[in-house]
Amino acid sequence: MIGPDIAGIAEKLGAAADTATAIPQLAAETGLDVDAAYAVQTALLQRRLDRGERLVGLKMGLTSKAKMAQVGVDEVIWGRLTDAMRVPDGGTVDVADFIHPRAEPEVAFLLDRLPDPGEPVGSFTRAVRAVAPAIELIDSRYANFTFSLPDVIADNTSAAAFVVGPWSPVPDGLDNLGVLLEIDGRVAQVGSTAAILGDPRRALDEGLRLAGRHGVRLRKGWVFLAGAATAAVPLRPGAHVRAVVEKLGAASLRASS
Repeated sequence: MIGPDIAGIAEKLGAAADTATAIPQLAAETGLDVDAAYAVQTALLQRRLDRGERLVGLKMGLTSKAKMAQVGVDEVIWGRLTDAMRVPDGGTVDVADFIHPRAEPEVAFLLDRLPDPGEPVGSFTRAVRAVAPAIELIDSRYANFTFSLPDVIADNTSAAAFVVGPWSPVPDGLDNLGVLLEIDGRVAQVGSTAAILGDPRRALDEGLRLAGRHGVRLRKGWVFLAGAATAAVPLRPGAHVRAVVEKLGAASLRASS
């Protein structure tokens, strides 16, 4: 039995991202399952690396019930971050570069060391050097921001861009810090870091475990986005977006008009 055309699907998704053009869902038509979807994600990453981008971290997706409900899927997933996706704190993005971008507040970890061989997953959370408020821009390449689980995995979990605010030591009570997402100075979403799998550090455990299934080991110096603390908000031209995390501070970006 012939499996899905991994390279062909990756090329379609990559071209959709490059041209900011939505495409129909692919999984049902191509027979894509979760394992094959991660293979597409790897091919999509290689496409970026071949044009000079560098892998700088991982991101989690669907780590909150709000996000699962918003997109209609029910399993935690992970994707890759490259240097070309990173926007300086306070920087500007061009909405025209995306299809239907949405912003969400997150917690970012800076990894301090590699896991030791055979190290229990739970102990790796102690390898975090620092933590920061962050914003992730997600932008599904599928029409109407609608997809199945294999579709979104293949699409690198809708990764588009990210902003990391100031780094600081990991504070006490990281499992229940207040989170705000502000648009043009007005509160658009209110949440808590508890929405991220009950504790953002659990997202790191999950990321290590799930990525390891596909031969990916987290590296020293990588950024790790733990997942959204609230539902995502559409990014409009000219908008100023600010994510505020209690005890951590804020990260911001502006959308060009």
